[in-house]
Amino acid sequence: MQRNPYEVYRRNQVETASQAELVLMLYDGAIKFVNIAHDAIEKGDIPKANTNIQKADDIIVELMGSLNHKYPVATDFDNVYKYIRDRLLWANMKKDNDILQEAYDSIETMRETWKEVMKKTNNGQNTNVGTATTAE
Repeated sequence: MQRNPYEVYRRNQVETASQAELVLMLYDGAIKFVNIAHDAIEKGDIPKANTNIQKADDIIVELMGSLNHKYPVATDFDNVYKYIRDRLLWANMKKDNDILQEAYDSIETMRETWKEVMKKTNNGQNTNVGTATTAE
């Protein structure tokens, strides 16, 4: 049985990614589904808009579940995710691209923030960034 080369590549990408890279992929997926939903709303394709907003929401739920609440910043992330979910819900109920844009903007901001975290922590490997160290 022949496999789609893109699917093989994507599977390998996911299987070999760090946890930080997986989070970035989730943000990318949420952005992709919001964009598809936006286009579907413009075209009046309500079922397609609904499906893709729900997919974006599922990703946000996954991101919420991945938070490590031993770090205080997790509460801030959780609050942003709750806001995004609220905007997705309202955008879906009203099929309103202005509300959907609010969700998109927040997801994009979180994605860019995550990319900065990845840079500062060597792709999530250095969790001591910002802590003082002393040489002996």
